[in-house]
Amino acid sequence: MRLWLAAGGPAALKVMAAAGAACAPVRVLWGGPSEQPLAPLSPPWVPALELDSGTVLFSPNAICQFFFLARGEEPTDLTNQWLEWEATELQPAASAALYSQLVHGKKGLEAVEALGKLLAYIEQGLSRRGTAYLAGDTKSVADVVVWGTLFPVLQDETSLPIELQALKTWFQSMTHSEACRKAADSVLMPKALLELKSYLQKQPPPCLAMERAPSNEPEEEEGSERALTEEEITAAADAWARGAAALPKPWQPQKPVLPVEGMRNVLITSALPYVNNVPHLGNIIGCVLSADTFARYCRLRNWNTLYVCGTDEYGTATETKAVEEGLTPQEICNKYNAIHADIYRWFDISFDYFGRTTTPYQTTIAQDIFQRLLARGFLLQDTVEQLRCENCQRFLADRFVEGTCPFCSYEEARGDQCDKCGKLINAVELKNPQCKLCRGIPVVKPTQHLFLDLPKLEERLEPWLEQSWATGDWTANARYITRSWIRDGLKPRCITRDLKWGTPVPLDGFHDKVFYVWFDAPIGYLSITANYTDQWERWWKNPQQVELYNFMAKDNVPFHSVIFPCSLLGAEDNYTLVNHLIATEYLNYEDGKFSKSRGVGVFGDMAKDTGIPADIWRFYLLYLRPEGQDSAFSWSDLMLKNNSELLNNLGNFINRAGMFVCKFFGGTVPNMVLTPDDKRLLARVTLELRQYHQLLEKVRIRDALRCILSISRHGNQYIQVNEPWKRIKGDEKDRQRAGTVTGVAVNMASMLAVLLQPYMPSVSLAIQGQLCIPPDCFVLSHDFTCTLPPGHRVGTVSPLFQKLENDQVEALRKRFGGGQLEDLAVEPQAKRTPPVSEPSPAPATLMAPGDPQWIQELTEEVAKQGNHVRQLKANKAEKAQVDAEVARLLELKQQLAVAEGKSPEVPVPKGKRKK
Repeated sequence: MRLWLAAGGPAALKVMAAAGAACAPVRVLWGGPSEQPLAPLSPPWVPALELDSGTVLFSPNAICQFFFLARGEEPTDLTNQWLEWEATELQPAASAALYSQLVHGKKGLEAVEALGKLLAYIEQGLSRRGTAYLAGDTKSVADVVVWGTLFPVLQDETSLPIELQALKTWFQSMTHSEACRKAADSVLMPKALLELKSYLQKQPPPCLAMERAPSNEPEEEEGSERALTEEEITAAADAWARGAAALPKPWQPQKPVLPVEGMRNVLITSALPYVNNVPHLGNIIGCVLSADTFARYCRLRNWNTLYVCGTDEYGTATETKAVEEGLTPQEICNKYNAIHADIYRWFDISFDYFGRTTTPYQTTIAQDIFQRLLARGFLLQDTVEQLRCENCQRFLADRFVEGTCPFCSYEEARGDQCDKCGKLINAVELKNPQCKLCRGIPVVKPTQHLFLDLPKLEERLEPWLEQSWATGDWTANARYITRSWIRDGLKPRCITRDLKWGTPVPLDGFHDKVFYVWFDAPIGYLSITANYTDQWERWWKNPQQVELYNFMAKDNVPFHSVIFPCSLLGAEDNYTLVNHLIATEYLNYEDGKFSKSRGVGVFGDMAKDTGIPADIWRFYLLYLRPEGQDSAFSWSDLMLKNNSELLNNLGNFINRAGMFVCKFFGGTVPNMVLTPDDKRLLARVTLELRQYHQLLEKVRIRDALRCILSISRHGNQYIQVNEPWKRIKGDEKDRQRAGTVTGVAVNMASMLAVLLQPYMPSVSLAIQGQLCIPPDCFVLSHDFTCTLPPGHRVGTVSPLFQKLENDQVEALRKRFGGGQLEDLAVEPQAKRTPPVSEPSPAPATLMAPGDPQWIQELTEEVAKQGNHVRQLKANKAEKAQVDAEVARLLELKQQLAVAEGKSPEVPVPKGKRKK
């Protein structure tokens, strides 16, 4: 590939940086605007990329995307949103700012005036998502493109407003990366910039359209940021006045839960965990915890909900584990099924039924589907070249083989799938294969197998997929993975294996074989339901009345979106097919992967021994749920979120609201006389409540949790501004005001108890007990109503959360770090000097000065608080409220200074800054 670039051209910078970041094999041709580029019709200064096919790309963003796509990095929806925003919003403003710098000689903040709102938007995006990069925790093409547009304007970092700390951290990180640094050095040469300046002087100044607030998300997601209308305020006050009587009555389904005519019937499954291992935190958030949160939400909405799961017990993995532990496969299944059930019980997962696949129902239903497929001509028989171990005298099923991946050269790929690149593999394609049982070298020999004729079923699959995508909620990764399977063309898929432990194949000539686990395992959803109720077909053969949600990690998508639906479509028995396929990305541990063998990471059976309650684990895993990008568990971040979001924000508000009722009003909710400010608060909380519903209805579980925390922040600000502890000591008017504030606050706490139930059920129950919330109020509506009216008596109020201390968390980090801590401790040094034989330095104490995670989190908190203060000032909020939030901002800045190893500045009175 040949890449034509004009030295000094702003667009050349992002393209050069993208080529470096993606390690693109390009030959760079440098020129000027007067020279003929590879694309003759392209404007001056615009790059052009000639592909090996002769095709020429001359859109800078398209070139950048091509480099990342060629490396195998598909853009997520969020990445595409950033790219669209950069092209339509940021580029025009950045061009105007660069013009004013080069042509008009403007400097610093004056030159970037046109970027003000856009920089704040990037700051908000980074702060809101709590990620290091624009689209997640790893660098994407969006980061390179946005940085490349900003850098020519902001290369003097004094141009960045000081309060945009998250933006500044991101910008510095990008600038110091090798690809960006080299791009800047090669593109922005002084002589070339003079030539660009000369060119721009001959051009008219850029004309910007009327400024509008930039957004790449639906407008409703900006709920708490926009101004309230009088209609919203009036409606919120009316809803409040209607009280608990306006709430729907909680509905208790019959047992067993069965579909009900006229109701919304929701069937929820989470991917069946393999029985042969102990689930780690990533496994738990990827399926069972996410599904549990949504199931609890559905029940609070009075939707008729059934949530089933169980252990996947057949297949090679179980036989392998049995050999390792010297047990029979059935003994392995009994042992680990009990371990799984105990773990999920501790995490408070609310299955309606948790079963297993080693049951007679599994055999009956799987063999029935098989027979129906066979009778309808959807199965093929063929001779397969398969690996056979002569030492073990057996054909080797996929997981009994290990070798080098033929696609990415990963040396520990399994015989069915590569864990690194995710591609499915036929075992005979592996390079350097080995038998996992004896480590012998297997040989290729022919054997007979049965195949599901996916090409023949494709004409049924595609229209069903289009209909499901149009009417259901499939995550972006689920859609992409499924499309890639369809695009590459479906091939017949083997459904039998040479094993003893599995569902027997009921066909002559194949009685020595069993069904392949990925034909058999999804049928476990049906058999587990059949073990729950003999009326299981009312759920699984009732697509007219039942909505099916499948929860899983992304590696399970093709089996649930292609193979299993094809099996059910081909069986022609009116099966319920998935309407909503919800797939997460991966959760990593600190800077690596979970590994039981190396002792790295927290596994389910270990979490309860940490002394940290299950609800704290639930909260943190859901807070960082990998919805659009991979995310990583971090001990320092767990401590920060517990101490800031739970203890100081949520717990502080609920405790204060309840304590004021007890301390100032004898445990009885006082009378309330709402002011216009109170009604505005009701409307603001209602917007957050409705946003919570909108997000959870789309199964955006992590984002909906932010709404809960936002409501408690509103509550804390409300209490702080109105100071009921002072007003209670004043005259009658002040005491009445204290009563109103206390009554509104304790009703906010009551609503938070309900909103929290899907996320933290034990905490929710504790709040219900402390505030004596009536059971009939434990139901979700779209309005904020007064559920604890004047005269309602609360119980004993006590703190909900405990602080996590540095020493406690550091001890846990070391305990679950395996060999990873030492590796991390020496890694920065290893990059500067050769390794030496001296002992590795001890890892730095968590949350000590210089800890990058702490600095990053505090930087984001400062940025968020700074934005909040500016908004209050812009809205001309009361001085007391502004002063309280400014004090909070100064406190955060002092904490940041300490984290950065600086001496915290003493605030100067009256807004004067120290010189």
